[in-house]
Amino acid sequence: MSVTAPAGFEAAGVAAGLKSTGKKDVAVIVNRGPQRTAAAVFTSNRAKANPILWSQQAIKTGAADAVVLNSGGANCFTGDFGFQTTHQTAERAAELLGVGAAGIQVCSTGLIGTGDETFRTRVLSGTADAISRLSADGGDDAAHAIMTTDSVPKTVRIEGDGWTIGGMAKGAGMLAPGLATMLVVLTTDAQLTGEEADAHLRAATRVSFDRLDSDGAMSTNDQVTLMASGASGRTPDAAAFRAALTEACMSLATQLMADAEGAGHDIFIRVLHAANEDEAVTVARSVARNNLFKTAIFGEDPNWGRVLAAIGTTDAEFDPYDVDVTMNGVRVCTGGGPDRPREEVDLSGRMTRVDIDLRVGEAEATVMTNDLTHAYVHENSAYSS
Repeated sequence: MSVTAPAGFEAAGVAAGLKSTGKKDVAVIVNRGPQRTAAAVFTSNRAKANPILWSQQAIKTGAADAVVLNSGGANCFTGDFGFQTTHQTAERAAELLGVGAAGIQVCSTGLIGTGDETFRTRVLSGTADAISRLSADGGDDAAHAIMTTDSVPKTVRIEGDGWTIGGMAKGAGMLAPGLATMLVVLTTDAQLTGEEADAHLRAATRVSFDRLDSDGAMSTNDQVTLMASGASGRTPDAAAFRAALTEACMSLATQLMADAEGAGHDIFIRVLHAANEDEAVTVARSVARNNLFKTAIFGEDPNWGRVLAAIGTTDAEFDPYDVDVTMNGVRVCTGGGPDRPREEVDLSGRMTRVDIDLRVGEAEATVMTNDLTHAYVHENSAYSS
């Protein structure tokens, strides 16, 4: 499982000394072709790290030969020196792979505002070392190399009709759109054009990573890259490929959510019968970012009043006195008033599902979160709403 599951890809992960632990911290994934199609989506944060600035320009060709990733340093707000480091990383990889520098995507993760000559030297040497170790079995090492506070690597493999999708991700906090504090590399051996890859990737991330909202903190380094080698020789059915890519993204997104530091519950907030999809997302996100709601879930208290209080802060079309709320299959609120007793709701498991029926239209959307923000101690909370 991972990025080397599809044909045409090699990867490696090495220890270059960026992490004080001595663990792997530089990864390289190479597309051996015959196609080198690629697409990427990036953080919408106006404060962007140097690798994002580089990769946004490089991906405009609709192609990429490789992705170089490092953990142990975000290379963000490091001035001209930091951008030169990114540029040199791309040039070093390109030289060793015999391709152009514009064909190299660069990603970094770690602390913001740190970076010196030692960092640059180690990134460059790690890139060269990783390229010397590339193999079709290197996906697992690459997945470990991009981990920061992650407790486990995140990988996925989806089989299609004669083609495969693989992927790896890192992230365990600051999970908020656009994208989370994540680096994701997706690979496929299906035959795709650049336009197809871009459209499929944006559609998949829109309903997965972009709806992962753990703590409302948006990163500067988020990037999701899709590379297609075409090595299967198969041109996929568009709908089938998009569904499979979405499944891969959802798998990685839920793995990110489950690994968030300190969380005890994975929460899926589904809004039903909204006027439109955007309003459904807005309503769901208002609950996902509500600290008091998260505190209630952390304390295993199905306090549906906090759900109504949260959605009432939005400008979405609905009547707050005509809303149903269901928690783990038990409708605890109907028409803005009490329904089944709270005691019937079991919140002891890891998974929590909250359905909010606005009774307005036909649109729906789901936002994923967790109870990471439980600084307000449930038992002693002064808030009774």
